[in-house]
Amino acid sequence: MSALAGLAAAAVLAAGSAVAPVRAADTYTFELLGKAAPDECFAGIGRPYPAGPPCAQGQAKVNQAYVWGLARVGKQVWFGTGANTQCLTSGSSLADANPVVNADYVCEFGESQVAREHAAVPDALGDVRPPQVWLYDAADGSLTNRSAEITGASEADARRLRSTLGLRSAGTLNGVVLLAGPTLTSTLNVFAFDAVTRKFLGSRTLARYGNARTFLAAAGDLYLGAGIGPDGSLGGAVLRWRGNRLAPFLFEQVATLPAQAADLAYQDGRIYATTWSTLRPTTDAQLGGVWRSPPLPLNGGEWTQVWNAGGYEPDPLIAETYGVGGVAAYGGWLYWGTMHVPLKATKVHQKAYPQSTDEAKRTQIRATQRAASIWRGRNLGTPDQQIELLYGESALPAYNPETATWAAVPTGWSPRYGRSGFGNSFNNYTWRMAVAGDRLYVGTMDWSYIVQDVSDQAPPTDPAGWGADLWTFPSADSPAEAVDTRGLGNHLNYGVRTMVADGDDLYLGMANPMNLRTDPADSVPEGGWELLRLDRSAS
Repeated sequence: MSALAGLAAAAVLAAGSAVAPVRAADTYTFELLGKAAPDECFAGIGRPYPAGPPCAQGQAKVNQAYVWGLARVGKQVWFGTGANTQCLTSGSSLADANPVVNADYVCEFGESQVAREHAAVPDALGDVRPPQVWLYDAADGSLTNRSAEITGASEADARRLRSTLGLRSAGTLNGVVLLAGPTLTSTLNVFAFDAVTRKFLGSRTLARYGNARTFLAAAGDLYLGAGIGPDGSLGGAVLRWRGNRLAPFLFEQVATLPAQAADLAYQDGRIYATTWSTLRPTTDAQLGGVWRSPPLPLNGGEWTQVWNAGGYEPDPLIAETYGVGGVAAYGGWLYWGTMHVPLKATKVHQKAYPQSTDEAKRTQIRATQRAASIWRGRNLGTPDQQIELLYGESALPAYNPETATWAAVPTGWSPRYGRSGFGNSFNNYTWRMAVAGDRLYVGTMDWSYIVQDVSDQAPPTDPAGWGADLWTFPSADSPAEAVDTRGLGNHLNYGVRTMVADGDDLYLGMANPMNLRTDPADSVPEGGWELLRLDRSAS
């Protein structure tokens, strides 16, 4: 059993079971608009890929895993994908690049043909495949892959797409659609399409930046939250788009942040940015947090951090692993939630405080697990600032290096509505928030399904809890209600990665990295990204 498998086995023991969700009173229907198809044949780790699909040898594999960037222009929904994203996260964020194969997925890492044939591809990213650009047209229900327009435009454009780890963000303004994503060389590639003619406008590499997670249209401008260095490890920035159809790649940096920007929201004439922690920070400003801009339009000026993980998490090492993700303005409040890469805090603690006995190791694993907490605030950055913990913990385990013991330490907060993860300790990401109509929606990542693949020694998780959650706040005076807690029709969908509103309704881009689940004749649903539409009917 690998080290990661051992961590997962103990993590399940710490996680416990989910509580019964409160069901939303309104009626929701989900329509599957698009689904990733098998695009490769797999015959074993380290072996050449047979021709196909269809696959005369080996089995069909679907590499495209996430709807990673999503934008709507009228009836058009544009999105960019990410391939084998779970493998990339395991190899880079968790530094676990040992090849693995099971019934659900395969990660080849350095044994992949891609890593063997391309020296520029490190072992940790050996499962990378070029992302794709798709367009769904609600006017006629058509779904088209626009990637060939990029690869056919020029060798430079094709090379940029091949070197992109995934199209992690998408945005639109003034008839231009932009999709951006990090590269193998820790730069940022941007691709542009004309929303009127739907033609490809070109691509550029922004060498100064290494990541981009979110576009935001606000007060007549389009902004991009970016990271500097590999996965934003050297800081963050907010860029304002100054382009048009003729010159679509004009950006100006309007903010510098100590940590990479993860998500953006607009409220009361200002932008709010959530950030991910920088490991081994020297100041609280580098901890995952929420930042408030000067009044728009932005022309310099200091941003103010109004909240960070250190004000909640009592263990300083674990605080360094927090990300802050989805954020949205709703009902006069700003809502946000935390993100926790599974087992990342455990590995950081193991490195700093290695344990010598099996019992101490198990305790360390159990004590370092965190589920997503949900927060809101108003009058942020002013003397009247008010912050509430909606879902979280009043105490969390913290390690005392002097006594080499763990103890429950008060966080200083009392959750207004319930426990972390909406009561499900496997809800580790607050991946996205969006307002549609009069409701706030929160999409999560739930890693309970993949635990069984990571460790054969972990107790089985409850199938009733498998799959991503979608929750809604029906008002600013009400607790959240569960719209769906089973992956929105496919329990292999472990995350609601992206959301964009269409009136009272939502388009949802799902994360599903189960790349070997491709047999429509078996009893298990299929892997690969899904694009869904949520229609709400008020009761």
